[in-house]
Amino acid sequence: MSKPTPETIDPSTVPQRALELVKNIRFPVLATCDGDQPRVRPVSPVRTEGFTVYVANLKSYNKTREIENNPHVELCYVDADHNQVRITGKAQVLTDRKLLEQIWNSNRLLQHYLGSIDNPALIVYKITPVRVRFMLEWALEYYEIPLATDV
Repeated sequence: MSKPTPETIDPSTVPQRALELVKNIRFPVLATCDGDQPRVRPVSPVRTEGFTVYVANLKSYNKTREIENNPHVELCYVDADHNQVRITGKAQVLTDRKLLEQIWNSNRLLQHYLGSIDNPALIVYKITPVRVRFMLEWALEYYEIPLATDV
């Protein structure tokens, strides 16, 4: 079997390609640390603004303790062609009531399972990117995506 040849892309198109991939993937994988043991699990973001991602959680879940102990996380989005976006970031508890209400009002699943935005079991994390990378399948090379603060 011959080695595949990766597609050549214009680097100026990478940020838009990465944003589109993030928009189209419903269940990225979230990596956290449990002490010195990495943990990964699929998550379903409740809101995405560019590369800033919001993830709802229940306070009783293990990832709550893991993020509390170490807020440095990574999200990995992979499409059907194995192209990927990796968002390395810092998770913090969302406390902005107006934004929480927007998320709550747009998410019937949260409403159905939790009943109230004031349910004490609910926690929403805002994952703020510190690094974003994009890679095409077989390219084996990441493109760094400049963040707004880099401009």
